[in-house]
Amino acid sequence: MSFHIIIPARFESTRLPGKPLLDIAGKPMIQHVYERAMEAGAASVTVATDNLRVEEVVRDFGGNACLTNDRHLSGTDRLGEAAQIIGLSDDDLVVNLQGDEPLMPASLIVGVADVLHDDNKADVATACVLMSDPAQINDPHVVKVVTDRFGHALYFSRAGIPFFRNAETDEAELERQVFRHIGLYAYRCGFLAEYTQLEHCNLEHIEALEQLRVLWNGGKIAVMETTVDPGHGVDTPEDLQRVRILFEGSSST
Repeated sequence: MSFHIIIPARFESTRLPGKPLLDIAGKPMIQHVYERAMEAGAASVTVATDNLRVEEVVRDFGGNACLTNDRHLSGTDRLGEAAQIIGLSDDDLVVNLQGDEPLMPASLIVGVADVLHDDNKADVATACVLMSDPAQINDPHVVKVVTDRFGHALYFSRAGIPFFRNAETDEAELERQVFRHIGLYAYRCGFLAEYTQLEHCNLEHIEALEQLRVLWNGGKIAVMETTVDPGHGVDTPEDLQRVRILFEGSSST
């Protein structure tokens, strides 16, 4: 199976300005993400950015990059433009690996591509993992997902879903049934082009979750359940420090 990886890398960030170029163990974060992508064995890996400096840095370490519009509202919209720029066809599979995921395992990248390849009813594929920390259930920064019996997403939310009506349900039972969404996506390029033209919906704005646009418009998202937890991406200074410590620890062993 052949697939491509595009890494949307927006330069501006409210909490971490210049995020793609922040140093982690002597390399810019975008280089670590690119290396994770290369480990997955994709047919091509491309960074899609809105910033000339990011494009230059990627080319300096030997990577592929393309410059995209700086007015995109989401990483998926940037992904759609990049797929056109690099000439992907409607039948090609493309994985959206976010530019702030330096810890994403190659096995998960390959996994979501495989799931989409094998599921003809799905338009998109993504991943989830059983919640490991009960405190995350009601944490709005942790996105949850529920699926149907075929493994297709019913809903994504920042709220704790499913809601346990029985207040006596213990924490162990909660942990067995609450899944954290992992923000990694695979698309068929034909659908990706359609997605960028889909009508936005109130749900995606209320939850600030763009994947709800797919469900609201009748699309199907296949969800791969995994036991591999890559942790969270780098969204805050605290996340950055945590990842730096992890990389420094691994380089010293």
